[in-house]
Amino acid sequence: MLRCTHAAIPLLRGRPGAMISTVSSVGGRYGLPGWSVYNATKFAVVGFHDALRKELGPEGIRVALIEPGAVWTEWGFNVSEESMHKRRESLEALHADDVAQALVYSFAQPAHVLVEEILVRPVKQIVP
Repeated sequence: MLRCTHAAIPLLRGRPGAMISTVSSVGGRYGLPGWSVYNATKFAVVGFHDALRKELGPEGIRVALIEPGAVWTEWGFNVSEESMHKRRESLEALHADDVAQALVYSFAQPAHVLVEEILVRPVKQIVP
């Protein structure tokens, strides 16, 4: 994420409506027992984007962060496959299209409008 962002910045300068958008995780806002390293990396993404927004905003470059909750993915290696599947099923986990809609929404705003963060999760996911 850092290297891609660094490479993109020169290409975005001087372009009206330019935007950097990263998909992170609700884990960047709320810690969970057993997920400390994962949470730490996602908290770093939140801090990076907050600082980057402040650095690039005066140039008109928008910096947005999408933070999904439970999503149907192949990820979750530190939790048994069966328990992860049951949890996602019980929460009616998001699908890739749901996350994509959040991205489309943020990009669709006028060039002078920034949707800074979108925390999106299944309705039934009350924690985290």
